[in-house]
Amino acid sequence: MIKIEDLHKSFRDNKVLDGVNLEITKGETMVIIGRSGCGKSVLLKHIIGLLRPDKGRISIDGEDITSYTSEKLYQLRQRFGMLFQASALFDSLTVEENVGLGLREHRLLPENEIKENIKKKLGLVGLSGVENLRPAQLSGGMKKRVGLARAIAMDPEFILYDEPTTGLDPIMADAINDLIIDLRNKLSITSIAVTHDIVSASKIADRIAMLFEGKIIFVGTPEQIRNVDDPLVQQFITGSAEGPIETIRG
Repeated sequence: MIKIEDLHKSFRDNKVLDGVNLEITKGETMVIIGRSGCGKSVLLKHIIGLLRPDKGRISIDGEDITSYTSEKLYQLRQRFGMLFQASALFDSLTVEENVGLGLREHRLLPENEIKENIKKKLGLVGLSGVENLRPAQLSGGMKKRVGLARAIAMDPEFILYDEPTTGLDPIMADAINDLIIDLRNKLSITSIAVTHDIVSASKIADRIAMLFEGKIIFVGTPEQIRNVDDPLVQQFITGSAEGPIETIRG
């Protein structure tokens, strides 16, 4: 479904991606883990064409998107929904207007059907009856849910999650994890999440990939990552401050 091959990206002298290889199959939830600043969000931006690589390919359904024109990238992004780290809601708009933004921009449905779609999507994320509220009136968890309703408003084939539980308390973070799983099951969506939260990753993932120093160094199931012998992977999932990662950086 999505194939990433030998992907490289540098910003001036900072090499962020250094030959990333990864395949994401239809209907699965792939979680990409790694330390803060390791390039996880940069990789997501390449998948939807917000960044172009210095070298390498990203194929979706067998078609290389790295050579797409701006018009083709615009069309491609209609197949994706994205939940941003800080939800990225517009403060001047109501919940209803935020969720319906893409539908109205692309004029995909008549207005009465847009309103029904918005209610349906808000219901799916457990937020019925909040259409007239503004983001300032919402809790952090509610903002995440509104952002998720907006991400699924256009019935995408893929959803990208950028640090979906960041800034939430453990109980609300777990509720968002449950919601991600529920939406995958109900909508049969291919999902890609990036996070440094190994608890969240282990719960929502079909497979986990670890990004370290610009490369994918592990891909496997949550059970496999718990039992892998690689000291770099083990240090990350145990949260130890001392180990091979610091030795390499030192």
